[in-house]
Amino acid sequence: MYSGLLIILVPLILGYLIPVKNRRLLRTVDQLLSWMVYVILFVMGVSLAFLDNLSSNLLMIFEYASIFFVCIFAFNLLALRLLERRKPWKSLHRQEVLTSRWRMALDSLRLCGVVVVGFLLGLTQWHWLTYASEASEAALILLLVIVGIQLGNSSLTLRQIILNRRGVMVATVVCVASLGGGLLAACILGLPLKTGLAMASGYGWYSLSGIVLTDSFGPVIGSAAFFNDLARELCAIMLIPSLVRGSRSSALGLCGATSMDFTLPVLQRSGGIDMVPPAVVHGFLLSLLAPILMALFSS
Repeated sequence: MYSGLLIILVPLILGYLIPVKNRRLLRTVDQLLSWMVYVILFVMGVSLAFLDNLSSNLLMIFEYASIFFVCIFAFNLLALRLLERRKPWKSLHRQEVLTSRWRMALDSLRLCGVVVVGFLLGLTQWHWLTYASEASEAALILLLVIVGIQLGNSSLTLRQIILNRRGVMVATVVCVASLGGGLLAACILGLPLKTGLAMASGYGWYSLSGIVLTDSFGPVIGSAAFFNDLARELCAIMLIPSLVRGSRSSALGLCGATSMDFTLPVLQRSGGIDMVPPAVVHGFLLSLLAPILMALFSS
């Protein structure tokens, strides 16, 4: 348990403690993170190709991902609706003209293409591809260091996080509701409850959840976690403009950890500038919780 947690926490803390003042260097770090995502997904695709009973395993991945997505998404939507009813979040902002949601969705689906390319290459069974598991561990450590650098240089102080009540409230609801959905999905599928909790702890962070759970539970669970979290992001992109009119908390919460990066522009254009501070805090907290909870439940 402790070794798995240390593998997650040590690189994250080391990255968090690295001060980066140069804006150009920070942009380079952001770009490196984007490339690391592609590397990790490619390696995941290669690992899939080395599975025994491949066809039955692919069906199992689809089944697991679908049931986890439905349960977690439904729990999140219900809990966030209740939060909105109890503590309404009002705004007079009018939506701006949005970048094509279909184009953004296609950008996300491109990530699936990287997994497919890795999978097809893995089918060749080249000898050097057998080192995919070692490569995934190294990529995970580097990814966590980069994420730590981003979090440490995000200019958010502890005071700012604590004082933004809406961001903290939505993140808390999403955290608890997702775990509830994961437990239900695990019961439906007959999986151990800890596996369900680990699957639910990705909060939309598909690159991290895929690689962490692949290392802990194997390519089937890891790939299901990736597709579950990717589906969350895709649905959030499509639903934000309509949800923000009646339930701003739902529009924010369904984004999960991506609310501080990928889905932030959609939130800002749909809900106004007052959506930005809660979105950043919400994404920051879930990005911090995700690796810790996945390590705990994967041990």
